Amino acid sequence: MSPVTNLSPIVSKIFCAPTPVVFIVRNRPHVVNGGGLVVTDSNHKEVFRVEGCGTLGTKRELVLRDGDGELLLLIRRKGGVVQALSVHKQWRGYMADYEGVEKLVFSMKEPTSWASRSRPIRVTIGPKSHTRHWDFEIKGSFVERSCSINDHGGNFVAQVMAMEEVESVGSKEIYHVVVQPGFDQAFVFGVIAVLDNIYGGSTRC
Repeated sequence: MSPVTNLSPIVSKIFCAPTPVVFIVRNRPHVVNGGGLVVTDSNHKEVFRVEGCGTLGTKRELVLRDGDGELLLLIRRKGGVVQALSVHKQWRGYMADYEGVEKLVFSMKEPTSWASRSRPIRVTIGPKSHTRHWDFEIKGSFVERSCSINDHGGNFVAQVMAMEEVESVGSKEIYHVVVQPGFDQAFVFGVIAVLDNIYGGSTRC
């Protein structure tokens, strides 16, 4: 398995860098604006922010913003009480255009049981218009902060890694994410926002 480069942007080309980028992710306590995640670069500059815990009045909605607070993705979970017969609870990430019309960016299915959580979680980009059932998959353990986002060919585009230097204070609260050259960082953190919620992180009430 090797890194993959020169991919088309998923959210925006401004979030695609020519070299690998290492980010630091910090969980924000629920008492601070409802919890969520703060993502900084090597210069400690805030690049992304994830708001959760019912930011918009609904527990199953997440918001990804850039470092200036601009909305990038609105992420909702479908299923549950309203769709009780649905086999899978599905998360969907949307962008809004200048007229406020929402565009589907990605969707991913939440594991239905603890047994199924050992299998890769798969992500589909946009409305499904090709023969593949999925475009990316998450392999490894997000709970242990040891997983990767891989493309359909098995190449990794991003990795989540525990920070060894902070193990004594809880590496699950602060961890690294490495995004490969040319790959959309905003999409990566949209996926990480969903993983954080699925596994009971700081975005979840």
